[in-house]
Amino acid sequence: MKEAGVKAWLPSLLRLVLVVLLVAFVTNPGWFEPLLKPLTENNAPAIYNQGSLLTLTLLHLRTVLIATVAATIVAVALAILVTRPAGVEFLPLSRSLVNIGQTFPPVAVLALAVPAVGFGEKPTLIALFLYGLLPIFENALTGLTTLPANVVEAARGAGMTGWQRLVQVELPLSAPIILGGIRLSVVISLATATIGSTVAARTLGEVIIAGLLSNNLAFVLQGGLIVAALAVLIYDGLSAIERYTARRMGQETA
Repeated sequence: MKEAGVKAWLPSLLRLVLVVLLVAFVTNPGWFEPLLKPLTENNAPAIYNQGSLLTLTLLHLRTVLIATVAATIVAVALAILVTRPAGVEFLPLSRSLVNIGQTFPPVAVLALAVPAVGFGEKPTLIALFLYGLLPIFENALTGLTTLPANVVEAARGAGMTGWQRLVQVELPLSAPIILGGIRLSVVISLATATIGSTVAARTLGEVIIAGLLSNNLAFVLQGGLIVAALAVLIYDGLSAIERYTARRMGQETA
């Protein structure tokens, strides 16, 4: 019984520790200087000193959030379109569109976007938006095409219009699967956003690039660890929401 209890709360405890360490590091990085100092050479600084880690973290998250919201709206809209009788024939075209982002490397997308929109956050948003479309679209398509037939028929028999069935039945039931696609998209975007700093976007890539240019492993490590911690925590958080939504939908259709 004790072992079962420990196994039950240990993951939550580890997540809490990770949150505390992450918050402490981005708000008071100087506390961790003794741990990172051995990774530096020639008396180089151990803590990134060309900007605030907290500010860069928040800007990194903002960039990912904007791109993910835009990708979610477009991908879900396309999935709804191709699952309606009038839009079935657009499925191959929609798949081709959402695959564009996965066809080109992120660096290539940035290189193509810079001449059009200039340096800064915009090229990064375009790259993240294109990269985020595919997992969300495929999950939304799966969710909308694998709904319980008896539930859909019951909604139709109750006299619901197509719009009412979509909003009140189809989207809520497919929400857990759609959230799975959003979760994957967010994790991909968190990592990919770091290269946005090569075109002057304010992300945690600044820390990593500064470390690479100055041969400072401490900078590279702290930038990479913050991104990794964010990815783990956000992935776990979205997974919990996904499980809760799935249980709730299961109870309502039981």
